[in-house]
Amino acid sequence: MTSPLRCILVVLMVVALGLLSLAGCDLVRVTRYYENAALATASPPAARVGLEVLRSGGNAVDAAVATAFALAVVYPQAGNLGGGGFALVRSGSTGEIVSLDFRETAPSAATADMFLDDTGRVIEGASTFGAKAAGVPGTVAGLYALWQQYGSLPWADLIAPAIHLADSGFVVDSLLSAELAADSDSMMRFEPTAAIFYPEGRPLEAGERLVQPDLAATLSAIAEEGPDVFYRGRIADLIDSCMRRFGGVMRRADLERYRPVWREPVHFRFGKVDVYSMGPPSSGGIVMGQILQLLEPFDLSAESPDSPRYIHLFTEAARLAYADRAEHLGDPAFYAIPSALLDSAYLDARRSLID
Repeated sequence: MTSPLRCILVVLMVVALGLLSLAGCDLVRVTRYYENAALATASPPAARVGLEVLRSGGNAVDAAVATAFALAVVYPQAGNLGGGGFALVRSGSTGEIVSLDFRETAPSAATADMFLDDTGRVIEGASTFGAKAAGVPGTVAGLYALWQQYGSLPWADLIAPAIHLADSGFVVDSLLSAELAADSDSMMRFEPTAAIFYPEGRPLEAGERLVQPDLAATLSAIAEEGPDVFYRGRIADLIDSCMRRFGGVMRRADLERYRPVWREPVHFRFGKVDVYSMGPPSSGGIVMGQILQLLEPFDLSAESPDSPRYIHLFTEAARLAYADRAEHLGDPAFYAIPSALLDSAYLDARRSLID
């Protein structure tokens, strides 16, 4: 199994099983219309996996789950089993819109000063690199919860393409090769990581094949046994052992306690459009809602995006929204987030602060 040494977020957004009607909306321009489905990822091989699932009769959640597992193989910079994410789903049959929070959580042994030195100063890189920086991963549990609720194809079938890509390998592209080269000084400090991505002491080059048999074995176990093997079985034991070896604080008990959380999505209107997005602990939905609603009274339709007025107003709205983000948008399990951040009266008062 590859060591979860880098805590990298997988952000998974599924806009599923139905189309948002934009008829009569003056604020949205449609440049291309897909009648049945559309899928986008940062990796062409992973996108092909998702499209094949759709062509074989799977629904949007099936495609998203299969694509996410494929990204764990072909896009190790960001798509991996050691991270977490969010999902936003709209059911075409009921119209219900829900969100799933499967972000990483802090290990129980984490402390407020674990990334500070004896003088109280931040240790550079300590919170972003190495085993101690890793959160308790939510990817596997989150994808399984999505599949249980909305999936239509067998679980193992959705992971099978990722297993094949890991076992047989895939051709490294120029993007992955360049990022491995850029990160070589830090990544090669870890022997298990170096053995996979830096054979012969150098980063893999574009055109070479990356084969990951340990990852294939991990994925096969998840396909056969579900998330229990990852959070309560032999993979959990391997993660615990890896954390101890490299100075991490995550333990098997943290994995056993992990649960994804279904949450109410953020909802606001912008012109004639209903917008749904992820709520806290994600800050994106509220920040986007504040920026758009702060700008709504201004007539920007005649402005180009690079005009001074457009840039000025957008910057001012973003300044106010990000100030609220820094002050209020944390994890609702630990912080009481104000309920009025998207209320019109509150935003009217905030808009008066635009210079």
